[in-house]
Amino acid sequence: MIDVYVETLREDITLPFYANPYDAGMDVCAAEDVMIKPGETVIIPTGLKFAIPEGYEIQVRPRSGISYRTPLRISNSPGTIDAGYRDELGIIMTNTSPEINKEDNSEISGDNKEIFTLDTKGNKKGIYLIKKGERVAQLVLAQVPRMNLIKVDSVSGIGSNRGGGFGSTGVK
Repeated sequence: MIDVYVETLREDITLPFYANPYDAGMDVCAAEDVMIKPGETVIIPTGLKFAIPEGYEIQVRPRSGISYRTPLRISNSPGTIDAGYRDELGIIMTNTSPEINKEDNSEISGDNKEIFTLDTKGNKKGIYLIKKGERVAQLVLAQVPRMNLIKVDSVSGIGSNRGGGFGSTGVK
């Protein structure tokens, strides 16, 4: 166990928690209601500040159920919270639903003005409401070794070269 210190910015903030004893990530909750329109990227406040030990980071990762059931995505996944960061943790989330049709001012597929929630099943496209207290991401503590860069004339003689470039190993 590694000690990580957490400050809550209000009394009603839910601390991150492990949903199951062997989970790698702690679920983190929204500190307030946030509406996310199609094509929009927002920062969901958590009401939390962390003091992470030097040599570690907190990685912000998506929750599988949200990624499967909704068009909501953690934009910079995995996000990194550095050991020196002391401001509020915000979860950057994008609604990948098609944007509003500017020509006739309709939303998504015609007249769809329904607002969906994280409980909505079926990966519906449209506006989503994240409610205060809902689990929006997971946090994983990871050790981060430091790199010592050594400038050389060529890396071709160091280690082995698998050959090929980007995507050269194929898909199967």
